Order: sequence, then C-alpha cells, then structure tokens
Amino acid sequence: MVEFAFSVSHGEGQMSGPQCCENPPALNPESGSGHVEKVGGLDAYVSGSPDSKLCVLLISDIFVHLFYSQDKGYEDTKPVLEAIKSKGITAIGAAGMCWGAKVVGELSKEELIQAAVMLHPSFVTVDDIKGGKVPIAILGAEFDNMSPPSLLKQFEEILASKPEARICFCNSTSVNSYVKIFPKVSHGWTVRYNTDDTEAVKAAEEAHKEMLDWFVTYIK
Repeated sequence: MVEFAFSVSHGEGQMSGPQCCENPPALNPESGSGHVEKVGGLDAYVSGSPDSKLCVLLISDIFVHLFYSQDKGYEDTKPVLEAIKSKGITAIGAAGMCWGAKVVGELSKEELIQAAVMLHPSFVTVDDIKGGKVPIAILGAEFDNMSPPSLLKQFEEILASKPEARICFCNSTSVNSYVKIFPKVSHGWTVRYNTDDTEAVKAAEEAHKEMLDWFVTYIK
C-alpha cells in the first residue's frame, strides 16, 4: 500500500478552536522513509511501494494551515485523487485529522474514496455523517471542544440508523461503521503527543492501529 500525506490549500473560512492549536507536534527530520513530490498540484509526502494498487490519503491538521475553507479544501483534493488514480491506484482510503476530517467527510459523500477515518474531527456535522456513503471509522477524544462526546454519540446514532449500516464498538472487522471515544485524551492526541509520556504514546498508537486495521479491511 502506498501512502500520500498532504495539506489542502486554505482560504478564508472557519477558524479552528484553541484546542486545535495546542501542543505543536515535535518534528523529527530523521523519521520517515518517503519523499515529497507534486501530486495534483500540491506537495505531498509519499511513502510505500510504487507498485501498489492501494492507497491511503492522510489529510493533515491545523499545523499546516491556520484557516480552512471547507469548499476549497474539498476542491483541492479532487485533482489529487485524479493524479493518484492515474498512477494505477484502484482503491483509496482517506484519513483526516482535525479539520482534515471535514474534507474526508465530503469525499465520502461523493464516494470518491472507498473508506474513511476521522480522527478528532473538527467542523463535522450530523448532516455530514448522514451523507456519508462509504465505510467510516470515527476516533474521538474524551476531552474535545470541537467534537465532544455528546456530538460523537449523535454520530453513532445516525450511523446505526442507516439501513445498510452496522456499528461496532469492538475489534470486529465485519462492520462498516465504527465510533470510539478514547478516554483521558484531548483533541489532537493522535498526532500531537509527548513521546516521553508512556500513556500518551499508547493511546496514539492504539488509534493508529485501529486506523490501519480499518483500511486493511476495506481498501482491497
């Protein structure tokens, strides 16, 4: 599987909340085994086998752009998807962190991807969840002002009410909707955490594994 990580262009739009800007990530210039290239007009970090027919698209959080135009972010992503498909990719999953989850939600409405994961989503509404048409996993935090547990519970109810949906709170792989609220963590915990904090690392790695497991199940 090949991985494309990129940031959508920004414009005037909704400003992220204070939690979105807390705990800037610690960057390690020696990490990673990929490279940066232009994909659909945007700079993307690409890793994985160049011969793979499967792809995971990662759409970043607030620490790339301070303002997010939902419509522009979605429009900027479409040529990226076309460029990926032109490389022979036949199945695409997309994961969005923070406001990147909003873009993922829009992609799922139009079935431009085959599976979606939202991690501590921002600006995602109940209507977005109602409109989703692909298998979706939502990984939320106990302490999150952008998507509090009460809102995630509404997402659960919507997904469970869809005729074609089965919702899961376990590790089963025979489902197409999954919602989990991680205890004792805050917004951004999957990408912005103290690597010296054992519990923080454990929670982040658990979320990473669940994201990957979701894509292994549905991106084939």
